Amino acid sequence: MNDTVTMTQLDGVAVITLNRPEKLNALNTELLSALEAHLFSVQTDRSVRVVVLTGSGPKAFAAGADISELHAQDGYSGRLYAEKGQRVLNLIERLGKPVIAAVNGFALGGGCELSMACHMRFAADTARFGQPEINLGIIPGFGGTQRLPRLVGTPKALELILSGDMLGASDALSIGLVNRVYSANELMDSTLAFARTLADKAPLALTACLEAVQIAGDTSLLEGLHVEASVFSRTCGTSDFKEGTRAFVEKRQAAFTGT
Repeated sequence: MNDTVTMTQLDGVAVITLNRPEKLNALNTELLSALEAHLFSVQTDRSVRVVVLTGSGPKAFAAGADISELHAQDGYSGRLYAEKGQRVLNLIERLGKPVIAAVNGFALGGGCELSMACHMRFAADTARFGQPEINLGIIPGFGGTQRLPRLVGTPKALELILSGDMLGASDALSIGLVNRVYSANELMDSTLAFARTLADKAPLALTACLEAVQIAGDTSLLEGLHVEASVFSRTCGTSDFKEGTRAFVEKRQAAFTGT
């Protein structure tokens, strides 16, 4: 694992930071591999209940792909490059733990796609979002053509993808691309406060909620309801469920253990 991605952990929250500020945290193969390694680490670490993903420096979350590396791609290597990025972003989406993007600046191209793979996006008021790949003669390759329509609807997604235009944080909030907007100096504190709130919840229930909601986007209502009932019944068999209901009756804070 290299220092293009760093990680800290406190109070059940892991903060993963893209660490190429001199390159505006552009996504190259080395960074993607390091990010993947950290994600595998937190996925199996029971002490980590929530993940916050952000960028180093004041300017960028991730300003897209590393253009010098991207320029070297051909038809064959380009597919492998896209599949690698998709694999890492799919891991985020299916991590089984809430992942919150703290978007501290530019989130363009692969950076925007990276933020969309997270379960929630909290943005600084200085953040900018966009899929400018059309200006390079290509299309988004890390899931942008698939996740953006699901988040903001097909017409708006097409407008952004075909024009390559950037959105400010307030506009991103208005179309549902981000959940919350904070001033730049409040972003991390506010995001971490919310993350700690989630970390106090029952871990198995957090995972179950993610599973059930993600199914909703991939199936019919009737099939989704069947899955929901199945996942609900699974959580009813946990010690955390008994602890949560007992704590409610006893008017105290529940002490969840993830069992």
